[in-house]
Amino acid sequence: MSEPFEPKIVAFVCTYCTYAGADLAGTSRLKYAPNVRIVRLPCTGRISPMFILKALQKGADGVLVSGCHPGDCHFTHGNYHARRRWIVFRALLDFAGISPERVKYSWISAAEGGKFADLINSVTEDIRTLGPFDQYHQLIKESESPATL
Repeated sequence: MSEPFEPKIVAFVCTYCTYAGADLAGTSRLKYAPNVRIVRLPCTGRISPMFILKALQKGADGVLVSGCHPGDCHFTHGNYHARRRWIVFRALLDFAGISPERVKYSWISAAEGGKFADLINSVTEDIRTLGPFDQYHQLIKESESPATL
């Protein structure tokens, strides 16, 4: 009998808000899925779309980007820059044939540990429903086949 699919999720989070919210969830001993690996960055405005694509390329089944609420960014406008990038990046994902549902975007403050735990559980369940992300590996295999050489 095969084991159920457990997704690998990479979360790019801002240090000042979402990471602090994750810390609060942990110190409050809130239960949430262990499927997420956190990458802490100074601000969501510093997240390059290449980070997200690289995470998917290296085996992530989903990606979460989370930062300060609009207007609360410690770098003044970083979360607005991230939001604008996200709008353009969704079109790139669609063009590349990657389901935009594999990349989630959210706002979580340092005081929202419960919201962080709920978000992680929700994202994990959504990605579990989508199944494993293997499009990239299929594209590589197809490009290496003798028929295309």
